[in-house]
Amino acid sequence: MTSVDAEAKKPDAASTLRALIEQDWQYQLEHSPTYASVQGDRRWNERWDDLSLAAIQADHQHSRQVLEKLKKVERARLSAEDQLNLDLFRRDHETWVEEHRFGWYLLPTNQMGGIPEGIKQPPGVQTAYQLADTLRFETVKDYEDWLVRLQGFGTYVDQVVALMREGLRQKKVHPRVILQRIPPQIERQLVEDPTKSGFYSPFLRFPEKLPATEQQRLAEAGRKAVREGVVPALRRFHQFLTAEYLPGAPEAVGVGQWQDGVEMYGFFARKYTTTALTPEQIHTQGLAEVKRIRGEMEAIMKRTGFQGSLAEFFQFLRTDPRFYARTGDELLMRYRALSKRIDPLLVRLFKTLPRQPYAVEATPEAMAPDVTTGFYYPAASDGSRPGTYLVNLYRPETRPLWEMVPLTLHEAVPGHHLQTALATEQLGLPEFRRYGYYVAYGEGWALYCETLGDELGLYADPYDKFGQLSYDMWRAVRLVVDTGMHVKQWTRQQALDYFMENAPRQALDITNEVDRYIAWPGQALAYKVGQLKIQELRTRAEQALGSRFDVREFHDVVLLGGSLPLDVLERKVDAWVAGQQPPAGKKGASSHAPAP
Repeated sequence: MTSVDAEAKKPDAASTLRALIEQDWQYQLEHSPTYASVQGDRRWNERWDDLSLAAIQADHQHSRQVLEKLKKVERARLSAEDQLNLDLFRRDHETWVEEHRFGWYLLPTNQMGGIPEGIKQPPGVQTAYQLADTLRFETVKDYEDWLVRLQGFGTYVDQVVALMREGLRQKKVHPRVILQRIPPQIERQLVEDPTKSGFYSPFLRFPEKLPATEQQRLAEAGRKAVREGVVPALRRFHQFLTAEYLPGAPEAVGVGQWQDGVEMYGFFARKYTTTALTPEQIHTQGLAEVKRIRGEMEAIMKRTGFQGSLAEFFQFLRTDPRFYARTGDELLMRYRALSKRIDPLLVRLFKTLPRQPYAVEATPEAMAPDVTTGFYYPAASDGSRPGTYLVNLYRPETRPLWEMVPLTLHEAVPGHHLQTALATEQLGLPEFRRYGYYVAYGEGWALYCETLGDELGLYADPYDKFGQLSYDMWRAVRLVVDTGMHVKQWTRQQALDYFMENAPRQALDITNEVDRYIAWPGQALAYKVGQLKIQELRTRAEQALGSRFDVREFHDVVLLGGSLPLDVLERKVDAWVAGQQPPAGKKGASSHAPAP
């Protein structure tokens, strides 16, 4: 065989890249079986994620091997789209390799999630309690897989405990103030009657097609698995938490107190914002945004006719009964009505809308006291479960009606549901891009969507507009208090006081929020940083294109490439703007030059 023949038989660069990407996607599914299950992929439904130190090290080595293989792919021989796929794929693995050295995997649980979900799932999005209610249970095999999973739950818990013990040894432990929230959560699952356990819930809803004898057999096996496996494992975990882990937890908050904590936090800031901004720059940006939004708040307060200071107006908004539903059921009804009101308005601003539906449901009672006002739970990739906008009905007297519009725009449409559903429907993209998620992009988009209420006619009531500003302030405050606690030695009380001073949210929400930032350093920075970048890109496009600017086209450009790092999104929007410019000297050319 000649060298020419050998060269001809080599796979081309695009084929090599696509094969690597597909192989890695299958690896990620197999090694994150709870994620695969939630996606609707049932191949590993009998397994929990392997959280042993050996498995975590193997995942790290896998990423290093992927990066070595990517060095052999000739980027110059790829199309522009495949070059982007290569760059994003490599960037993901480089981030995972860098993160590994900080040992964040030694903190696998916190008050928002962990047991019994897994470190590869986003905290605050799902608990194992929910996993049972999320999956399809249609066949005998579905139930038998769940039984095997329940039987393996003890091993899973023991792996989590081993990670946490190693964290104790390395002095990487969450502060006591947030860890003390976890034992009561576990206690609620220590049931005497196994049928009252969330893990048993699939056995309460058999499909009619399953024979009665099978239903009886599976239900008995389910009771046994919960009684003899799940509950004892949870008791062990509770004992470890209270007797060993909590006593070893620090009193002070902020990872900056750790030996490598400042460097770690700098990494998290870069990871979550997908920028090179330093914590100091982000803190300064936050202070400027707080000042700007306070000015807008004062102007809206005057529109309401309120006589008094902004602090007094905050107290009025927190306490006046007119701003609160009487019951959780009434609050849920209001959220569902609002969502139906928004849906038909979207065509004003969006050219492409997703086919995938979404539901509006109550946050599960077991997690409601410890999580935020609302969040979005993505649909299953196989279409078996719609996207779900979960609203918190716990203590409705703390859930003001003036926050409903911005929250719904953020979590449902045109925020998270519209964005994630459209991404999954882009069949020309590889799976890691259809289902991938850069926090600054996804949360920045959702926060940007809160401002679209003006264009959709949803903020005619000044209290609703103030609600939008309060949500904007909430995200600006994050930049200040997150960096404050983790690198500027702020105490938790300083963070709480600053939040209360600048936002009208209820004390319960503010406490949950501050504790979230303590447990998840850097993540909350992404929202405001992402929003500001998307707003900057839109303003730049409007100025460059003048009367030719079409917001519906702009939104397609931002959305139809899936989730992107902010620098990549900026290049994409700039290229689109350049492509809209008429040739120099042509009639109708804009008087505005494109921004550099």
